[in-house]
This record gives sequence, C-alpha cells and structure tokens, in this order.
Amino acid sequence: MSTPAILERPAGHSAAAPSTTAANSSATTLSVALAGSGGAGVMTAGNLLLDAAAKAGLYGLMVRTSGPQIRGGEAGALVRLGSRQIEALDDQFDLLLAIDWMGVGRFADEIVLGPHSALVGDPDQGEAPAVFTDTGARYLPLPLKKMLKGIRGAWANMLSLGVAGTLCGLPREALEAALRESWKKPETLEANLQALAAGAEAGLQLRRDWGRPAPAWPQRDTAAKRWLLSGNEAAGMGALRGGIRFVAAYPITPATEVLEWLSPALPKVGGTLLQAEDELASVNMIVGASFGGVPSLTATAGPGLSLMTEGIGLAVAAEVPIVIVDVMRGGPSTGIPAKSEQSDLSMAVGGLHGDAPRLVVAPTSISDCLGTTQWAVHLAEALQAPALVLSDQFLGQSRCIIDRPADLPYVAERLTAPADTPDYLRYRDTESGVSPMAIPGRRGTTYTADGLEHTEKGIPSSQASVHATQMDKRARKLERFDYGAMWADIEGDGELAVITFCSATGPVREAITRGTTQDLSVRLIAMRLLAPARVEAMSAALEGAKRILVIEQNHSAQLYRYLRGHFELPVRPDKYHRPGPLPLRPDEILNVLLSWRNAK
Repeated sequence: MSTPAILERPAGHSAAAPSTTAANSSATTLSVALAGSGGAGVMTAGNLLLDAAAKAGLYGLMVRTSGPQIRGGEAGALVRLGSRQIEALDDQFDLLLAIDWMGVGRFADEIVLGPHSALVGDPDQGEAPAVFTDTGARYLPLPLKKMLKGIRGAWANMLSLGVAGTLCGLPREALEAALRESWKKPETLEANLQALAAGAEAGLQLRRDWGRPAPAWPQRDTAAKRWLLSGNEAAGMGALRGGIRFVAAYPITPATEVLEWLSPALPKVGGTLLQAEDELASVNMIVGASFGGVPSLTATAGPGLSLMTEGIGLAVAAEVPIVIVDVMRGGPSTGIPAKSEQSDLSMAVGGLHGDAPRLVVAPTSISDCLGTTQWAVHLAEALQAPALVLSDQFLGQSRCIIDRPADLPYVAERLTAPADTPDYLRYRDTESGVSPMAIPGRRGTTYTADGLEHTEKGIPSSQASVHATQMDKRARKLERFDYGAMWADIEGDGELAVITFCSATGPVREAITRGTTQDLSVRLIAMRLLAPARVEAMSAALEGAKRILVIEQNHSAQLYRYLRGHFELPVRPDKYHRPGPLPLRPDEILNVLLSWRNAK
C-alpha cells in the first residue's frame, strides 16, 4: 500500500500539535518545566523536585535540555510526575517556571504551553517571552529577586523549588527532606530551607490565582523500594553486574556519565577505569585487556564511535569480546551534542569494513539500560565478539523514578582453554563457531591474535579456503546462538504492528495505550537485539499482522531500511520518522497511528 502523507514528515518539521481526541493524560500526570540561564541552578532544582516526588511515593521523569553551548547559556529541566512509571515527556506542560528569562524563549518548541498552562516568572527581570504568552497560558508574576533579599545566603533555585513543588502537589516535608539530604554547605542550609518555605507559601497563592486545583495524587507506599537514576548510570550498573572489570574511555557528551558512575564503582569490585588520551586508544586498550582475560568496556558517542571502527574490526577478526556503549546524539560530525537522535544505527550494524559480524543491542527504556548492558556483556563474552549497546541522549542523560529492576542471570562466561590443551587451536572451526580462548601465559596454549586473516592455529594466511572457513565461523557463532525472548519486547496481538527501538519505545507505548479509548489495537515490537537479524523470531512476532509501521527518530529511516534489507516481513512496511532534537511525543505518535489506521 502507499504510505499515508502524514507519515512523510519533512525534515525540521516541528512536533505535532496535541490531538483533540487523545486521552487526557493530565489526570494521571503533571508536567513542569524549570528554566533559566546557565548557573541559575535549574538542573539542581529539577533533580530535587524529582527526588521529592520519589519521597512522596510518585514516579517521575526529568529530561535535561540546554543550548548548543552545553555549558552556560540557557538551560531547562523538563519534569513529568505521575502515579505510574513514566517513559516519555507529555505533549504539553502544565507549568513553566522561569528563574530568569535569559534565552528561555529559545525553548518554545520544547516547552509547549496551552490555555490551561501557567507561566511563572519575575516581572522585575523583563517581560515574559511572547512565544509563551501567546499560547494563552496564564501568566503569574512572582518577584523572585525581591523575595530573596530578606533571606541572606538563599538561592533563587531553592525558592523556585518550593513554588514548583507546591504547584505540583508535593508535601513540603518531602521537598525539605530532598533538600536536606543533598545540601553540601551546612552554613547555608537553614537559609535555603527558609527560601523553600517562602516558595511553598507563594505557591499556595499562585495556585489560587491559577484557578486550577492541586493534583489529587493517589496514596502510595512511600517505603516501596524505588530507584532514581539516569540511563547512563543504569548502563554502568549493568556493566558491573555483567562482569566488566576494566574500562578505558575518553569523555564525550552525552556518554560521560557512564564513566563518572563507573569510576568510583569499579575499584569496589576489584576493577579499574583508565581515562585514555582519545577514542582510538580507549578501544585498543579494552581489546588488549580483554585479550588478557578481563571483561572490558568503553563508552562513547557518534564521533568517538567513528574513530573506534578499526579497533572494533580488530576485535571481530581476533575474536576478542568487548562492549562499546554508544549514547547516540544528533549528527553528523559534531552535530548537536546535547540532544537525542537515533542516527548511529546504520553505522552500528554495517559501519565496519569487510564482512564483520558484531552484536548490536538497544535498551527500550531508562530502566532497561541496566538489563540490556548486562546482557551485552554476557553476549560478548559468550560469543567472543564485540557488542555495541545503542543508547541515546534521551535515555542516557534523563533521570527517572522506577521500580527496582529485576535481577537478571546474565554474567560474563567465557569459554577458555585449560593449560596443556592437546593440539590447541585458538580458532578451531567448531560446530557452534565458538572456540576456547586461552589466557596469555597459560602453558601449552600460545597463539597469535591480530587483524590478519589466519588459520585455525592463528597463523596469518591469505588462502581462499582459510578465509572462507574463518568468515563462516565468525558469522555462524552469532547466527546460531539462542538469544531467547530478550531479543525484543512484544506487547499486544493486533493486526496493526509497530516496530521501533531505543527511546522511541516510550512515546510509542504511551500512544498505543491512549489509543485504546478510540478502539486502536496495535501490536508493539520494540527491538532489543538489532544485529544479528533474528529473521525467524521477527516472522513469529509478526504472524497475523496485516500492516506494519516502523517508527524511529532519525532523518533517513535507518531502522526501516535495515528491516527491509535483512528481514522477511509479511508485508511492505510503512514508516514514520523524523530527526531530533525534539523528542517524540505520545500525541504526535497517536495522531500518526490513527491516520495510518484510517488510511485506505
């Protein structure tokens, strides 16, 4: 069938307007944006708001946004709170609180307001930007600077925290507890508690001026074990749980937090982290460490992955297990470092020279960054191959309140050769494709590992038969492995099937849920294992599907093209894709799904 026109959104098009027919998500969630200039403490206030929500028994998500400067310039903390676990931003914000107006208007595409929204800011610091007041949002002036004058040592962001927390319906004791636990300067704690209280009192008056009642959050067990973490922190934890004990990496936005989390954590389990001089050094360091018998990992983003390709190819040829976490960002080149995009997929699955089989996996949520990274370690070690973990900026740098993830059984298990193995052949052509890997120095198992094609013993060779045998071996071990149900999250059994991956999963999942009120029945397939292609598993997942839609966040429909090229799909799929930096939103996807369903 032909692709409906709505599915062909031109590049650079802004996000779809919220559907008038969508289910009202405001009944169960509330969205607030805290914004201001760099150094105003916006991110600190956002993190404390999220922490207070967790203490109050709620769930929540905080997405960071900033200008192209990364540091300095305008900044925003986009927070969504609710009574259920949250995986995506909503389509509109209920509240925008600006600590100051410097550059905040540049976030108009990201912080969408409407007639029922409130806009809070200090009139003494200038006029509220017309891009926000023209939306019909109610402007509620708040003299932040004047309020702070009487509280020596107080910060504007803590006053703003009190205002925002009260407007969100959070109890003051939860806000105070969050502040006390995080405050590192005892001499100014009392002043900022006073600022928080003053903000809370102002929030009560603003609530009355707004004319919108406080959200009636359901009673929750505040003692329930919930976690507050980012996807990058979750990936670091998954790496440790999987068995990683050596990390070498070069800092790069938006992957640096993986390294920052692992740096103090690795020594506690006998591991080591080394900051390399560049990405080429880091990937070769982990190849060397893994060759020596230590499960190893690096973390990077698109520009760093480009530099690592030769080292990854070496790991393929020498059959050395390594894990590379790639936190995708806008590209090409330096691109948009602090914004999300799923545009490294084509490079990850096909960007190495020569026929170079490798593992590519992608988490489907912030919480899943833990389990998917842990699984990647297990796969790399079991199959003696490089494993790429495709996260993205939205997952990596956003923070969320989640239920404690389940403990998974995946750990590093490498097939090794004992000392004095008779007739030891490192690259023996086994039925599974996996051959025992000797630890250097183990008696009677000496071999050569490099990037040249080689015989079963590891001796360099250019013979056609040797090359064919080793190529078959490297491909076979990945193709024959039993990946089980982890290869994808499959939900529903409708005749309409949506295939997606990475951070697109959250808004797609919520859109499908909203669509049930309009008799929309959609089967969701969120791929976790992208390569090697699980052709039979995908065919089983699509059994009975009459139409397929591929949804992703990049300009060139990379997942769509990959599926068309490597899978036996029962029908020709349709596609919906657009690049970043704006995240996909639930109503945007719901509008697409409804139009797609109704298209002839």
